Amino acid sequence: MSEFASACLSYPFLQRAVAAALLSSVLCAMVGTLAVVRRSTYVAGAVSHSVLAGIGFARYAAYAWGLTLLTPTGGAFVAAALAAGILSWSSRRSATGRPDTTLSILWTVGMAAGLAFMNAVPGYQEDLMGYLFGNILLVTPGDLAWMGALALAAAAGLSLLWRHVMAVCFQRELARVRGVPTRAVDLLLSLLEAFSVVLLSRIVGIVLVIALLVLPAATAGLLSRRLVPMMALAGLLCAFTTLGGLAIAYAPDWPPGPCIVLFGAFVYLLVAAARRILRRTTPP
Repeated sequence: MSEFASACLSYPFLQRAVAAALLSSVLCAMVGTLAVVRRSTYVAGAVSHSVLAGIGFARYAAYAWGLTLLTPTGGAFVAAALAAGILSWSSRRSATGRPDTTLSILWTVGMAAGLAFMNAVPGYQEDLMGYLFGNILLVTPGDLAWMGALALAAAAGLSLLWRHVMAVCFQRELARVRGVPTRAVDLLLSLLEAFSVVLLSRIVGIVLVIALLVLPAATAGLLSRRLVPMMALAGLLCAFTTLGGLAIAYAPDWPPGPCIVLFGAFVYLLVAAARRILRRTTPP
């Protein structure tokens, strides 16, 4: 741990990694908690795998047609927005009558399309591993700027629409009867979740991003049932697990993404076990 702390003072890439960990904590506090409360965590999983289709298409378009205007990050944002819109629409009027069916189709088709596009581009294998499993040590100043902008936009939007968000999360039918634009709020939250997935995938990758988004919020849910304290705890836990996983991975040169997720899972199990022991030993 001391070696990691001293290295952070010397290497800019580690300083950017720490900044990314702190900014991701802000996003996880807001977006992850709302995803857990709304029970839409699998939506984040479907969106994250659909992101690969946007990245793959952008890379293929640049290789085959010379279309460099659409960057892989831009393609990821477009794919995430489309996936969020499709899932939001299907939750209301799915053609199959089963929104979970649409979610599964989008999950698998997005991944398959991304692999197909990237397979058509020479040298895709190395890049594919980076997209799938991420690397917080390769975060750029541009990534940090995007994270900060999204965190500010999310905080501003949730502050302005806080009552509507609370109503949709906890009393959806009553909110609809009282005239709250539930569909618009749902779409806004889905887009916020989708864009967060795109940026957080730079830290742990497409495959593991759902764990980074959900684990801190789920752990916070074991400690608090009120939304605002739950968000605050989720942010602190995300910062602790992300920095802790990064520190654990630094000395042995392990991949940081899996270490972050495994450390977050360990913290969740530890809190769950402690909570269970306290419930058994505390008299009613």
